[in-house]
Amino acid sequence: MNLQEALLSRRTVYRFEDREVPASVLEAAFEAARWAPCHKHTNPWRFYELGPQIREKLLPLTTSLAEQKAAGLPPAQLEKGVAKAIGKIRDVPVLVAVTSARSAEDAFREKEDYAATTSAIHNWVLSLWAEGVGAQWSTGKITRHEQTYEVLGIDPAQEELVGFLKAGYPAKVPSPPKKPLNEVWVQLD
Repeated sequence: MNLQEALLSRRTVYRFEDREVPASVLEAAFEAARWAPCHKHTNPWRFYELGPQIREKLLPLTTSLAEQKAAGLPPAQLEKGVAKAIGKIRDVPVLVAVTSARSAEDAFREKEDYAATTSAIHNWVLSLWAEGVGAQWSTGKITRHEQTYEVLGIDPAQEELVGFLKAGYPAKVPSPPKKPLNEVWVQLD
């Protein structure tokens, strides 16, 4: 697949096959992320691949947050919501936490570094897509919870957790609508 095909065909994938992503495909994606554009060459991103033990440590918090979200629902719906939330952590083939460096003394630098981190994420996603692997960037409550930082051993004063990346071979590729080109490309004279 050429770059333009990858850019135009890439979709966020929510359901994955129960199939392992080869280490060589992941390594190529992390290498692509490493070469993202970055102002002042700060390379503010860090990708933490979460293995089974770390995922298990996240499950009590996942369960608690899912129960809070489903509070007041009938027991069957609550149980279904909790099971779905647990599956999003435990059952995806690849789960990665992504952080961006904090710059407490320079808010503009921190903003630029966040933008660079999103570019690194996009490089990672496109590299995987070119190999037939789909991904989803998730920014749910768990990615902002202080307990997540503790479980992952991330110092929130040094790094901001910008989300979890889920990846695997797509069980289904969605086809969301996009705005027409004339609504996003504005030419000013």
